[in-house]
Amino acid sequence: MAIVAADLFYFPNLEFFTAIYGFEEIALFPKAYFRRNSYINRTEIRGANKVQRLSIPIQGRRPAIPQEELMINFHEKWQLDHFRTIQSAYGKAPFFEHYFPYFQGFLENPPESLWNLNKGVLTVCLKLLGLSAKVAEYPTLHDFRPEKDLRGQISSNETWQKRGLYSPEPYFQLFGSDFEPNLSILDLLFCMGPEAKMIIESSAKKTLNNR
Repeated sequence: MAIVAADLFYFPNLEFFTAIYGFEEIALFPKAYFRRNSYINRTEIRGANKVQRLSIPIQGRRPAIPQEELMINFHEKWQLDHFRTIQSAYGKAPFFEHYFPYFQGFLENPPESLWNLNKGVLTVCLKLLGLSAKVAEYPTLHDFRPEKDLRGQISSNETWQKRGLYSPEPYFQLFGSDFEPNLSILDLLFCMGPEAKMIIESSAKKTLNNR
């Protein structure tokens, strides 16, 4: 079985899905420590005037804490903000009405654990993309050797261009004439619908050819 070790993100970007494309299992590690510059609690979408970042506030933010112990801070009304921002950005997208109900529950009634929220989101995204990779959790990496190890690679510390994990395949976007690469998977699903998988596949092939 082809296994890729990966981090767990909030509505992962296209770089993530390009990098895991073609693998049969995505190995996740809930006991791995939280890294401040990861996308575990943030994602980026395209608004009418700019790229917008959506962030989930978390409790007790400190470096030395396992990701499975990260709890969402519900004192801040982030769910309503995310709901309205996504709806404003993509309400007129061709496939918004079809795909948004799959994610609506995550915003209206999210679990207390950020890990459980992200895992649920990833599972739904894989299903909507038609990707058959299963999601599995492991305590450490000592039990097996993955074909690819993405842990710690996809972060906001550097631009995606420097990592060589993603070669953008342009597609229709709702705003602007210039294509904005590597946004949240929400952008691709809402704009392209059933063709989203084809875009990911094409991006993965271009990435391999550019190496």
